[in-house]
Amino acid sequence: MRSMNKEQYERVGTGQGFFAALDQSGGSTPGALAAYGIEQNRYSSDAEMFDLMQAMRVRVVSSPSFDGSRVLGAILFEQTMERGVNGVPAATYLWDRKNIVPFLKVDKGLAPERDDVQLMKPIEGLDDLLGRANQHQMFGTKMRSVIKDASPGGISAIVEQQIDYAKRIMAAGLVPIMEPEVSIDSPHKEQAEILLRDALHKSISELPQDATVMVKLTIPTDHGLYADLAADPRVLRVLALSGGYSRTEACELLAHDPVMIASFSRALLEGLTEGQSDAEFNAELESAVEEIYRAAVIKEP
Repeated sequence: MRSMNKEQYERVGTGQGFFAALDQSGGSTPGALAAYGIEQNRYSSDAEMFDLMQAMRVRVVSSPSFDGSRVLGAILFEQTMERGVNGVPAATYLWDRKNIVPFLKVDKGLAPERDDVQLMKPIEGLDDLLGRANQHQMFGTKMRSVIKDASPGGISAIVEQQIDYAKRIMAAGLVPIMEPEVSIDSPHKEQAEILLRDALHKSISELPQDATVMVKLTIPTDHGLYADLAADPRVLRVLALSGGYSRTEACELLAHDPVMIASFSRALLEGLTEGQSDAEFNAELESAVEEIYRAAVIKEP
């Protein structure tokens, strides 16, 4: 088991900034490419689709607007970890050249909805994937499930699955980001968030004192709802997902939450297109990075 990088640990835990989620997988890649100006008639296979997505990610990561002065961490898709960035291993490029801590998406997508939630599909080959993540010097992992409504049984099952996988990930020497997303369209969003907070608090409090986990959650209706989680010494950081909000909406909500920092995907990439010149692309990304950074760091009453 690889020992944890203490400098990265401190940066993630106390740094000023936000996370970039660049981990679109098979299900979300067509939509991400379409928003980038690449329609499905441009590719005829998954391999071609992932090549185009990789090129987009490399353009983002290598932009001068994307560096550790405002971006603390980046969550990568497995192929990006394996392919690297401009001939350099991805984790090495992020940490050595950009001062950004690398994480790896490990889940394999969502199971069909049951009891108002979508658990993760079984993560086949997780031990092998964690071994490769260590070889590539990733700091941690991320895994997502979805809560559609305030179902006590469903939310309990979501948290139990996330915690069970988190224990395996910690045993491999990596820091897990648990992402049980509450849908922003949930008819009882606030109640679902309270149930989730309570279930997470109970499960995390039962972990060993030296455990280290992170959580990535929908920005709650009640600002500061997750303050107790953020104060738990086992919780390195509480991240906020954009969850389908526009960047403006997500940043406005985030600016009022006292304990969360951003881990945005679509909201970060909003406005970027393949046809932009490098100068236009970098200027658009600069604007996005600065807006998200300010919402993560400068909190409003």
